[in-house]
Amino acid sequence: MKTKTKALILSLCAILLVVTSVFGTMAYLTSQADVSNTFSVGKVNITMDETDVDNSTSGASRDTSNAYLLMPGSTYPKDPIVHVRADSESCYIFVKVENGIAAFEAATVADGYTNIAGQISANGWTSLNGVANVYYQEYTKGQEATDLTVFTELKIADNANDTSGWDQIDSKTINVTAYAVQHASFDTAEEAWAETFGKGN
Repeated sequence: MKTKTKALILSLCAILLVVTSVFGTMAYLTSQADVSNTFSVGKVNITMDETDVDNSTSGASRDTSNAYLLMPGSTYPKDPIVHVRADSESCYIFVKVENGIAAFEAATVADGYTNIAGQISANGWTSLNGVANVYYQEYTKGQEATDLTVFTELKIADNANDTSGWDQIDSKTINVTAYAVQHASFDTAEEAWAETFGKGN
């Protein structure tokens, strides 16, 4: 009898051990951690203006358009400036300059005057390969707010009134358009222009 009881006890112990073992393997060791990502959007921020020469904007020294009364031999202030904000990402800055009065400009170097195209180059703008009238500079993130002068003045030739088309000068304009696009994703200024603004210009 004692032997049977002992065997039964041992059997129960064995069962308890098995059960304990099973429940032990089901008590998983777990841990959890979360990573929360914060995303922000970079920006490229530019504006452009020029000296208000026709007093068309009350109380302002800078304007976005002007009207000129042109006369042969006269020089006029015209100083479009591209302003790049300090919080801008690294970017390419482009200007497209459509000079409708180029035929009436004074000759380069005459009386110390440099024509508009020459002034643009002298102010650090590089002509964009393969694209007429478009120039560029580069801005690097972290710089101070930057002002990029395109050109500063225009001078009408002394004999401009003898040039064909002078009688239609009132229909001529000088259009300067500024553009900016992120530097990232583009290897060259030419690629950046072609993939963005060049598609519609």
